[in-house]
Amino acid sequence: MAQAITLAADAPTLSAANTGFMLICSALVMLMTPGLAFFYGGMVRVKSTLNMLMMSFISLGIVTILWVLYGFSVAFGDDKGSLVGWNSDWVGLSNIGLTELWGGTTIPLFVFAAFQLMFAILTPALISGALADRVKFSAWALFITLWVSVVYFPVAHWVWGEGGWAFDLGVIDFAGGTAVHINAGAAALGVILVIGKRIGFKKDPMRPHSLPLVMLGAGLLWFGWFGFNAGSWLGNDDGVGALMFVNTQVATGAAVLGWLAYEKIRHGAFTTLGAASGAVSGLVAITPAGGAVSPLGAIAIGVIAGVLCAMAVGLKYKFSYDDSLDVVGVHLVGGIIGSLLIGFFATGKGQSDVEGLFYGGGLDQFWKQCAGVFGVLAYSLIASAVLALLIHKTIGMRVSEDEEVAGIDQAEHAETAYDFSGAGGGAARTPASSPVAPAESKKVDA
Repeated sequence: MAQAITLAADAPTLSAANTGFMLICSALVMLMTPGLAFFYGGMVRVKSTLNMLMMSFISLGIVTILWVLYGFSVAFGDDKGSLVGWNSDWVGLSNIGLTELWGGTTIPLFVFAAFQLMFAILTPALISGALADRVKFSAWALFITLWVSVVYFPVAHWVWGEGGWAFDLGVIDFAGGTAVHINAGAAALGVILVIGKRIGFKKDPMRPHSLPLVMLGAGLLWFGWFGFNAGSWLGNDDGVGALMFVNTQVATGAAVLGWLAYEKIRHGAFTTLGAASGAVSGLVAITPAGGAVSPLGAIAIGVIAGVLCAMAVGLKYKFSYDDSLDVVGVHLVGGIIGSLLIGFFATGKGQSDVEGLFYGGGLDQFWKQCAGVFGVLAYSLIASAVLALLIHKTIGMRVSEDEEVAGIDQAEHAETAYDFSGAGGGAARTPASSPVAPAESKKVDA
């Protein structure tokens, strides 16, 4: 009886502070998807702006419903063969008590499910940046549905679900270097190899139409990423969440400096696009590593990621794959860098006692990280390419050449991002009730 009383006293109880903190973090991660939409939306040409925004926003709808119906159960349910999870009580998020706690934590299961939902929403949205200007919106919606079901939900179980093969192997991924960024980057590469290049790739100028939108999106991503990273410890009773918060800021700042320094040496200028992309590369790289390294390690990871990702974005021209907005160069490469560098910079004083090579731990953890990185990369690349090929051969993934040249916003959404009909004074105005003249339409889609 005394033992039972002791065990009951030691059992975790609901913490209002941690619960409130995690609800805020969940909202911050949700904000990252609209932030990503602005980041990508500013990087495309005017005629693709709305489509780029919608490719992120549709994920908020589709993935939310799938997560409630079965996604949470597949990702975090009872392990089935180290590959997927399943818990029939969680189908439809039913049979869950309002105060039922998640695992050994002090937060409700509902809160954990909501937090992880925001990760599931963001990950396929990341892929969209590689496919700008040329994908049917209906085909994209179908791809999201299939991809999260076949790829994201199982991979999340591998990495974070108890019993998943990467989890049991000891792969460290604090907040999604493998499950989110490598997963999305490899998927992007798989899809673009199937659907091909944009018309005019390497010939026509395809510059960002609004760098202020890019900077706004990068700022929202940076802001939301504190919830993404610090929240992944599910509380801060032991200070690990605070360490991750600090490392998130430190690595991101270092990556901005690294990217801009490379850009100045290589191209002779410090660009706003480089600053925004550098920030994202640092955020990506510190995501798996921030709970295991010191702030000095975070600086090193950030600088390395900033420089190597800046170098990697040019590979699409060398190898002739059309990664429109550098998803492969930033998310795949950044995720690999951050995940593998854990094997060198882990201090043993953060989320676990694992030590990297530079702290006397040898290469054991590095090889574990390699297994996680390349296992997820290979599966996501192949599975995503197969899904894209199935869609491409059935309903078709791409819009027609005429629609791509004229503008995917008009073709897929019957709208344009900017109304230039009033430019130049009253004589140039087009009444709201009348159709846009052909000359006006061409100007809008430039």
